[in-house]
Amino acid sequence: MPGPDAMIRHSVLFFTLLIHTAEGQVSYSIPEEMSKGSKVGNIAQDLGLDLQRLKSGKARIFTRDSTEYIELNRNTGLLLIREKMDRESLCAKTTPCALHLQMILDNPMELYTITIEITDINDNAPSFEKRDFRFEISESAAAGAGFMLGGAFDADVGTNDLQNYSLKPSDQFRLELHNQADGSKNVEMILQRPLDRETQRSLTLLLEAFDGGDPVLSGTVQIHITVLDINDNAPVFTQKIYKTTITENAPKGTVLTMVSASDADEGSNSVVTYHISDTMNKNMADMFLINAKDGELILNGQVDYEKVSHYELNIQAKDQGSLSNACKVIIDVLDINDNSPSIQILSSSHSIPEGSKSGTVVAMLNVDDLDSGVNGQVQCVINENIPFAITSQSSSFFSLQTEQELDRERDSEYNISVICADDGVPSLSSSISLRVQISDVNDNAPVFEKSHYEACVLENNTPGLSIFTVKASDADWNQNARVSYILEDSTVNGVSVSSYVSVHPDSGLITAVRSFDYEQLKDFHFLVKAQDGGSPPLSSNATVKIINQDENDNAPQVLFGYNYEVYMTTDSRKSDCKFSTLGGKNVLVVDPSFSETMSHTIKKNSSIDDLQSTESVRKFWNNYSLFIFN
Repeated sequence: MPGPDAMIRHSVLFFTLLIHTAEGQVSYSIPEEMSKGSKVGNIAQDLGLDLQRLKSGKARIFTRDSTEYIELNRNTGLLLIREKMDRESLCAKTTPCALHLQMILDNPMELYTITIEITDINDNAPSFEKRDFRFEISESAAAGAGFMLGGAFDADVGTNDLQNYSLKPSDQFRLELHNQADGSKNVEMILQRPLDRETQRSLTLLLEAFDGGDPVLSGTVQIHITVLDINDNAPVFTQKIYKTTITENAPKGTVLTMVSASDADEGSNSVVTYHISDTMNKNMADMFLINAKDGELILNGQVDYEKVSHYELNIQAKDQGSLSNACKVIIDVLDINDNSPSIQILSSSHSIPEGSKSGTVVAMLNVDDLDSGVNGQVQCVINENIPFAITSQSSSFFSLQTEQELDRERDSEYNISVICADDGVPSLSSSISLRVQISDVNDNAPVFEKSHYEACVLENNTPGLSIFTVKASDADWNQNARVSYILEDSTVNGVSVSSYVSVHPDSGLITAVRSFDYEQLKDFHFLVKAQDGGSPPLSSNATVKIINQDENDNAPQVLFGYNYEVYMTTDSRKSDCKFSTLGGKNVLVVDPSFSETMSHTIKKNSSIDDLQSTESVRKFWNNYSLFIFN
């Protein structure tokens, strides 16, 4: 932000630009410092989504940032600024500066990628870390001698960043700019002609830094120079640039490299000491130490590749006079596999209906590994022998999907272990567990224990008699498995079957509604339906047969009666008797009083005949009474 010495007034026209859309993703560009509630874009319109889909899918924004800068209004489909964004705080010098968000919807689960680029406005003036610079320069210093100055810093980027310097007065010194790997500019003050201590013992210069904004912003610092007596030679480094590497797990005290400079003077003026330039960022300078006597550069802190992967140090060599020289040390931090993948569940369905088609998304995962290269490349797998698969949606997003249709009656739930491992050596991994329940779908009809039931009822029963119970079961669950029994409508002797029997809807108990009469109805059939409680309901039928059993409830009607004697024959199943004919008729004789019914036929026009019992008769008495009935 602007320093207290730089009073900045500016106005900015805020606008949002939709810069790119593609299937499943959309990009916007907005300036920093937009006020809370400002519109970023219409995500529903730009992705072609219906507002009702945002509501029913419980659309929400996901980000790994600790601060939620963007919010979604489901009712309007608008993305809005939730917290004012300062590009410099979010991204420092990184360009482009962007927020990477995801919009997640459920039922069905969908993932959309949103990129919001935060563009810079010129809200920071260049500033110097030090209030002033002080140098002691010998009058023997030759033209071309260089003196490193601490560069100004501008938090803005692009054209709004630091662009140039000016030095006033400029008759004895000029400026040279040195571009750094991080994009910054170091400035060196070059002596154009020797100084004369006799004419000027000291001088003060003004260094001013300018950015390229509109309007241009600037910052200044004073340079105080003291002119010393003659010291012929300045130190000279063996190399202008030293390069070295260090692994991010290197311990404090690790020697990085050794710089070396020599001075051609004699005596005390040839003694060289080494220093890390005080013009550097303090945090960076504190990370390293240098042995003032031998130039050994030592690690003084803990480097972390994921935070800073590259350092550039300015090292000064000074003699015992006033002369100095500088070199650059470039330090590259090497990544090691010191971060396990981080797994975050974006959305998950704790329950999915059976029969869901293959490819149904069960969960969306964000997997992030802070390491670089292969150390940050992640693969995810799940436990074997389950009908699920995990697939990569992008470098850091994975979806857990069904691999086939699920059957709750086979497996009602699954415990799924997701293991994500990076490609480092050795590999580091993390895991999470998901429990997915399979909800029931009414895909099973009730099944009777038997397709055909049969029962006997003694006639003259009492109405309300419990006859027997039919039983059906349903492989589904809960309401879908709740079976009700229904008597299907039909007729018996022209009368509704419901006037003969009833079926209890819950138990399946069949009850006689009336008293049965064998002489009127020997048996009858009907259907019972078992229906579940699903929507729509499923059902099946069973056939029921009721057999009426006769009871000796009718006395014989005697037309004629005779007694006859039984003469046993060798065949115990037959008996012979003689009697007179009965009017020349064929007569059927039945006496319900006996437990065994005897049937005899007297042949027509016979005066004498044999009376033979049926084979079903097993009992014989000395005398039978023969009755002739209507």
